[in-house]
Amino acid sequence: MRYLLLIYSEETTGAPDPVEGEKVMQEYWAYSQAVQEAGVVQAGEALEPSNTATTVAVKDGERIMTDGPFAETREVLGGFYLIDVPDLDAALDWAARCPGAKYGKVEVRPVMEFDTAG
Repeated sequence: MRYLLLIYSEETTGAPDPVEGEKVMQEYWAYSQAVQEAGVVQAGEALEPSNTATTVAVKDGERIMTDGPFAETREVLGGFYLIDVPDLDAALDWAARCPGAKYGKVEVRPVMEFDTAG
């Protein structure tokens, strides 16, 4: 089964502490290597800050664009891993090992599979 691990954390303003930033990045590199070596990762990316995002909607046939997401929280989506594991328990284990679980939250969501043979 495929699961999306959505990594949420507080977005920092200003320059992060370089020592802390390096420590966190080393943890993410190690985690990325672990999911690759285990053969469970299908994709994974970090995202640019939320102020670079554009939200698109279509109302009455007209495209409406707004800058950024409008979140009711200070936590924003910062990245993801798409993994393929046997079950939810395995996905939860990988989510708990993700540095995002230590510095924020990791949402585990199953990928909906469609039967295309019809």
